[in-house]
Amino acid sequence: MERRTIGAGALSVGAVGLGCMPMSWAYNGSRQRGDESLRAVHRALDLGVTLLDTADMYGPFTNELLLGRVLRERRDEAFVSTKVGLLVGEQHIVANGRPGYVRRACDASLRQLGTEVIDLYQLHRADPEVPVEETWGAMAELVGAGKVRALGLCAVGARGGRRSVGGLYDGTLRQLRRVQQVFPVSAVQAELSVWSPEALESLLPWCVARDIGFLAAMPLGNGFLTGTLTPGEGFERDDLRARHPRFTAEMMAANQPIVVGLRRVAARHGRNVTPAQVALAWVLAQGRHVVPVPGAKRERWVTENSAASRLRLTPRDLAELAELPRALGSWD
Repeated sequence: MERRTIGAGALSVGAVGLGCMPMSWAYNGSRQRGDESLRAVHRALDLGVTLLDTADMYGPFTNELLLGRVLRERRDEAFVSTKVGLLVGEQHIVANGRPGYVRRACDASLRQLGTEVIDLYQLHRADPEVPVEETWGAMAELVGAGKVRALGLCAVGARGGRRSVGGLYDGTLRQLRRVQQVFPVSAVQAELSVWSPEALESLLPWCVARDIGFLAAMPLGNGFLTGTLTPGEGFERDDLRARHPRFTAEMMAANQPIVVGLRRVAARHGRNVTPAQVALAWVLAQGRHVVPVPGAKRERWVTENSAASRLRLTPRDLAELAELPRALGSWD
């Protein structure tokens, strides 16, 4: 598989990563199977998908424990990325950026993952009660202690919120400028897909200008861009899409032209090419700094996603995808 680098430290990863969150958090809880997920992770590594992205809050903790079962056998083949900064309560999620907590959380993640070092440690969300420089400074100390190799920041932007006219990532850019003064940022993770391209306006250019890696979250639009979801079919209660403004039956029907466009491009590349692969190839086409991190919990989807790194979109394809209608949400 094609290789890409994250940050000026030239940390090497496969062109497509694996988002492990769906294996134990946020999507169709009744369909989560530990053994099936383990096979998916092993399959990813077999295919050269080295970036495994998780967080301590997924589960919580069970996602890291699941990955730890694979890493015991194949640590040298994996690039491990996890996150800190969010705590899961009974009915809520809160940020915690206190330095003492960050240090304890890192030690817990190392135990759960069964590894001596985390390749990329990301700040999931900044704590509004703690100066971000203090949180980042504690994370930097972990690099000095040899527990972490590089630091990343997760962007606050379009995820589920009402869109503004501009400046969607202004807050994230301010945070990045502040933490960059404390310790180098190696990667930024933010939503980027055919139906959520907003990061192209300012966030990705900021990263490119500083040789910072960009992890494209939700590159398949929470599954919508795969073309496998049926409007009106509904979601399980614990599925985040059950409350997402783009996943009402009305909005899913209204956004079908986007999937139709992906299918049209896929058809030009062969009968076995899927809309999901076109969507991932579009993300990869945004530059060498970009690594899409699609979520998957089955071997089949991991195999399909990995193959997208071999798909080369033509100028005609890219122009056609650029002309797809803007995605609608329930506020539109």
